[in-house]
Amino acid sequence: MDIPRKIDLGKRRLRRAGLALGGIALILATTLGLSRLKPAAPEVDRSTVWIDTVKRGAMDIQVRGLGKLVPEKILWIPAPVEGRVEQKMVLPGMATEPETVLLVLTNPEIEQAALDTQWQLKAAEADYSSLEAQLSSQLLDQRASAATAKSDDLQARLQAAADAQLARDGLGPKITAELSQAKAEVSATRARIADQQVRVLADSIRAQLAAQKAKIEQLRALSNLKQDQLDSLTVRAGAEGVLQELPVEVGQQVTAGAILAKVAQPNHLKAQLQIAETQAKDIQLGQRAEVDTHNGVIAGHVIRIDPAV
Repeated sequence: MDIPRKIDLGKRRLRRAGLALGGIALILATTLGLSRLKPAAPEVDRSTVWIDTVKRGAMDIQVRGLGKLVPEKILWIPAPVEGRVEQKMVLPGMATEPETVLLVLTNPEIEQAALDTQWQLKAAEADYSSLEAQLSSQLLDQRASAATAKSDDLQARLQAAADAQLARDGLGPKITAELSQAKAEVSATRARIADQQVRVLADSIRAQLAAQKAKIEQLRALSNLKQDQLDSLTVRAGAEGVLQELPVEVGQQVTAGAILAKVAQPNHLKAQLQIAETQAKDIQLGQRAEVDTHNGVIAGHVIRIDPAV
């Protein structure tokens, strides 16, 4: 049969109060302990750190990347003038020399202009020769006139001196001596004017010939320019190497400045490497490098870092 139990309410209250006080004390102790702990270290990505034993001395950092060998010097050959591709003399992959002809272009306007300037130059040179002969003849005529004037002046002075002597000796009239003196003065003036005319004509001849010569030089420079344009229709490699590209076809019309060919020097190569962005910050100009060409390892150094990196 059931026997009723006696419950001590006082003990139950004391036990509950003790449990509450213990919980409060545990919370206070936990809070105090956590407040005295130092902040935890920040987390980092595993791929951005190197884990190793600390050692004294230099630390070598190796940065690796894939890349390719490319020529150091690449010559892009543009079209010097507008023209139409007439012939392709070489194909990509063939070796070239500076004078190797790559393409032959045609431009009838340039060919006609070069021919016209050549004829204009020859005509100007012929005009110069004709003008020089004509002016030389004029100068000779003027010098002959000056010589005649000097001769007349000498004769007039001699006649005036003789008439003056006769007048002083009473053997001739005084008026004759005065007339002879007047004629001598006129002859002297004519001789001086003749000399001046010779000098003026000589200066004029030099000026006219200089102007004609300047015209010839201008036409010669224009003729040389047109001839250079005509010669440029024969496109040459301009350097020793290997023809990489020739992106034009026979019959194609090209404009001035259009790329006609690409010539590279395969004996002078450089390695272009692509480095991960997280490692690119460790690369410096002049840093030592080793390039594995799969046919041997070549020592080198960093010469350029792309600004985009």
